[in-house]
Amino acid sequence: MVVNSSNLKPEVLAYLERIGYSGPIDTTLATLTKLQECHVHTVPYENFDILNRVPLSLEVPDLLDKIVNRRRGGYCFELNALFGWLLMELGFKVTNYFARFWRDETDTPPKRRHHILQVEAEGELYLCDVGVGGIAPRSPIHMTENVVHEQLDEAYMLERDADFGWILSERKKGQWSRLYSFTEEPQLPKDFLMTSYWCENAPDSIFIKDAMAAIRTSAGRNTIAGEEFRIFTAEGVQAFTPKTKDEYAEALRTHFGININN
Repeated sequence: MVVNSSNLKPEVLAYLERIGYSGPIDTTLATLTKLQECHVHTVPYENFDILNRVPLSLEVPDLLDKIVNRRRGGYCFELNALFGWLLMELGFKVTNYFARFWRDETDTPPKRRHHILQVEAEGELYLCDVGVGGIAPRSPIHMTENVVHEQLDEAYMLERDADFGWILSERKKGQWSRLYSFTEEPQLPKDFLMTSYWCENAPDSIFIKDAMAAIRTSAGRNTIAGEEFRIFTAEGVQAFTPKTKDEYAEALRTHFGININN
């Protein structure tokens, strides 16, 4: 389906400008793929509002203001909520799911604390996700079992499990490990409110402990862990820790496009 761009809401056009998308407006897989790739290269994953005790809102107008107007980022409940809204505005059929996040989890099985999207394009179903702070698919994953999806130097595969439903695994050093799992139970926007509140406020939530930020770049990816900035390129990793608040703010602007005062 081709969408007349003149019929799009100003907020949609502003969102497309925010992520640097200027291609066709239709519901093809090619467009879906480009939208997701644009998003993960322009909108950072970050938890600064949580650290600064600024209550999060998952309402679309508030997300548009934060992510599009103020050019901030967010975490999965913000990023995938707004990306899902964009896709629906462009004519895609989108279903929201909860996922259990397995990577780095020591108390397994993990709780459901991750928001993901199932998107229909050209009659096929795809897993889409722009809300992971670590390495994750940069392109949609076709929802078929046991098919390896090579994405540059990364590889992913969906499997089925009797207890946990779909499991997305990642290949690291020749070994497969679970990234996250989900069942096909559609969720409403309000269904994510309680879990997001837990992530913002629970004493054992990872989101309230240290700064986290990540964004893909043309050369690799940039991340923050606590106070340390890490710049990943093909040549290796450059790590540094800003010495002052001003240096920290400048590093945020340079490597993530974040003005923390916005």
